[in-house]
Amino acid sequence: MSESASSLAIRPAVADDLPAIIALLADDALGAERDDGSAPLHPRYQQAFAAIAADFNQHLIVADFEGEVIGTLQLTVIPCLSRRGSPKGLIQAVRVRADRRGYGLGARLIAWAVEVSRRQGCATVELTAHESRGRAHHFYARLGFKPTHVGFKLEF
Repeated sequence: MSESASSLAIRPAVADDLPAIIALLADDALGAERDDGSAPLHPRYQQAFAAIAADFNQHLIVADFEGEVIGTLQLTVIPCLSRRGSPKGLIQAVRVRADRRGYGLGARLIAWAVEVSRRQGCATVELTAHESRGRAHHFYARLGFKPTHVGFKLEF
């Protein structure tokens, strides 16, 4: 089932989208370790959503198909001194509902984030994908992203 241009909207997330977004984030083994799809209205999710919504450099978007959230991503525009003071875009939490994968929606979400990054003057757009997400690595490579860095994380 493909999403026609007239039926699909890529739009800023609103508070009512929070349960669907959290469900997308928790919808695989790795995501289920990080997020709790059974508690999408937990105060920490609500506080994070409010902080994102209030920050001009944060863009939390959803793919809305006939009133149903089927995809999401977050774009953060980071002011930087490197690259002559050009900001960079950081794409995170890209998710497409399992039954909607393979129809080009992920590419449309990424294209949206790249275009917004360009409009906000970014010199680069970066993203990371967990080492276990091989399909995502191939997807991003097909879109022109190059694996140029090794990432490190310190979790608390």
